[in-house]
Amino acid sequence: MFISEKEIEIRYAETDQMGVVYHANYLVWLEIGRTKLIEDIGFTYAGLEKEGYLAPVTDLSIQYKQALRYGEKAVVRTWVEEHGRLRTVYGYEVLHGDGRLAARAKSEHVLVKKDSFRPVSLQRIDPSWHAKYEEIKRVSDGVRD
Repeated sequence: MFISEKEIEIRYAETDQMGVVYHANYLVWLEIGRTKLIEDIGFTYAGLEKEGYLAPVTDLSIQYKQALRYGEKAVVRTWVEEHGRLRTVYGYEVLHGDGRLAARAKSEHVLVKKDSFRPVSLQRIDPSWHAKYEEIKRVSDGVRD
């Protein structure tokens, strides 16, 4: 399993009155992590959009474990949890700079044609990207993990 990592410097504007990171900012960080993963394996989401495809979020879950605060650094770890014919699930951990878990999340995406929102297979439109996801995805039977 391949895990991408992206450090995030927590800005004051991302916090509430208590200096704690506002929960919705984690969603932005997950997107940053997903984009970094895609770039780390040699592709770009912008390139996919230029070709006329989008990957909307169809499901998202996040569990907040321990607050992050202004002035700290966070690390977003991202991997391919599952990859099927039409659906990809990304897994995430958001960590404190010292490695403590701040949040755990999953997001599910379906690749669609931009003009019609009809689902399409990544294998059909970009076989090499599909093959890379198959290579790096988490395998839950213990073969890779």
